Amino acid sequence: MMRAVFIPLSPLKKKSFCIATWLLTTVFSLMIYLLCSMSAAQATVFAVGSTTDIEAVTTIADQDIVDPFGRQTPRGTVQGFIRALSDNDPTLAANYLHLSPNDNVNETVRQVQLALDTGGRLQTDLQISGSPAGNMADRLPPNQEKVGTVSRDEHTIDLILERRIAEHGNHYWQFSDGTIRAIKRAGFEAQSTLVDRYTLTPLEGRKFYGYNLADIVAVFLLALTCCFIAYLLVGVLYLLLKLVYPYIRRKPLPVDAKVILPLALVVTSMILTEVMVYAGVSVTVREPVSRIKDIVAWFALTWLLLRVIDAVFNRAERLSYRRNHTERVSILSLLRKLVKAILLIFAMIFIFGNLGFDLTTGIAALGVGGLALALGAQKMIENLVGSVVVVADQPVRVGDYCKFGDQEGTVVDIGIRSTRIRTLNRTVVTVPNGDFSSLRIENFAQRDMFSFLHNLYIKRTTDTAVLQQLIVGLNEFIDEHELTNSEWNQVRLAELRQDCFVIELRAYINAQGAADFYDKQTQLLLDVLAKVEAYGAEHALPVQQMLLDTNAQKPAQSDSSHESLPVLTEQIKRRGQIDSADSE
Repeated sequence: MMRAVFIPLSPLKKKSFCIATWLLTTVFSLMIYLLCSMSAAQATVFAVGSTTDIEAVTTIADQDIVDPFGRQTPRGTVQGFIRALSDNDPTLAANYLHLSPNDNVNETVRQVQLALDTGGRLQTDLQISGSPAGNMADRLPPNQEKVGTVSRDEHTIDLILERRIAEHGNHYWQFSDGTIRAIKRAGFEAQSTLVDRYTLTPLEGRKFYGYNLADIVAVFLLALTCCFIAYLLVGVLYLLLKLVYPYIRRKPLPVDAKVILPLALVVTSMILTEVMVYAGVSVTVREPVSRIKDIVAWFALTWLLLRVIDAVFNRAERLSYRRNHTERVSILSLLRKLVKAILLIFAMIFIFGNLGFDLTTGIAALGVGGLALALGAQKMIENLVGSVVVVADQPVRVGDYCKFGDQEGTVVDIGIRSTRIRTLNRTVVTVPNGDFSSLRIENFAQRDMFSFLHNLYIKRTTDTAVLQQLIVGLNEFIDEHELTNSEWNQVRLAELRQDCFVIELRAYINAQGAADFYDKQTQLLLDVLAKVEAYGAEHALPVQQMLLDTNAQKPAQSDSSHESLPVLTEQIKRRGQIDSADSE
């Protein structure tokens, strides 16, 4: 039978594997996005014309009519225009441009696409408003929206959308007439790009779901090159900081090498768009790649911030231990988990926003879902609140020895949901924080001194004067002993019993822990016993007595009395041996 053999990867192989995984994820996401785009394009109503044509496919009575071309929002207009260009359908693309009757549709669409391919930089999907009213805080007129720029030599043309109203009151967005006229005046001309120069002959003219296969291959190679160069640059910068930082701050660099790879991915995501524009990648490929790039950038940024959070909190915990502030460790551990959870939540929100989900609706759904979750997960919320109470009130801290309920042990970890305690049997007990915070907790680690409380039992035959001298001498002895402090030292006659005098000894001992206290207590008890012997007092010991009734009635028959006498004597002997053994 064959067995699988797992070979551990070296750090270099692990980093190469991570880079390759990122690139494969990018390509796979691009393929999924292209498939989704094709499905959406097939479901779109392909039509062109004036407002009269739109009225033919809409209901005039409904004022909130959905535009058949998806132009209700600025984001929908930009995405629909890019899809029309990727499908090479100028007739459909013309619906997203505000054209005059004298404009040549095919030529105008070609010039706009050429401008976008040459130097167009559209904003990301999150930056383009997804509201029908547009972004009201961009310092533009309410009916205008800026979605990007086009660079021509040293001149920059703003890509402006205008909100228009159809005859039946339907609102939709189109590229403004001023933007189209500015692009025509700039006179963009087709030029040979890097992609055109170095494209292999078998890839020329071939398309993959409407996208140029040469551009897809170019994007893959550009992403790989950018990632490799960014990794080298970040690695060299990290090595320089690691060498220079100790000379400046007199301490080692607090960030380890784990941040190199995520930081390199973030840098790659930042420069990839400019590299694609410089190489001449078509805008129809750049836009879906930019969306995937933004998603990968958020993943990499989240990964980087998680590394930084670990480094910051690890350093804070080390400083807490070094300065003997162990009470801060539990708070830092809980804060680290909360910060990571909040960071992941925000990252997921932005990632889903780049995927095209409505963030406003999603946040509202999270609020409703959170309420439903709160009603169904009361115990989980109770444990979360209990963890906050335990950390804020600090009845115990990590490393403290405590007694809770009917168990006791050392606190190992205080988490978000539960607290783990190692018992004397070396087992780990996990207690939900909701229950733990409501228990009666006795913290032995907070004890500043240990109580010494013992009784001496002196015989009743001891002379009263000797007893008084013994009590006075023990008082002075306890006060002056090196193991006791001045908190409460007292020796008193506590009780008069029939068989003994009870002398109570009370004191407090300074000790570092239970083991240290037991050693000091043993030494103090031995010294007390020696002091008692010096005064000639005797300790009272328990005494057992056996009483025999000698006046018991003798048996009536003499024969039977002679026979039972040896038996009775044997029973008395046995009973006496048993009592002697018990007394010993």
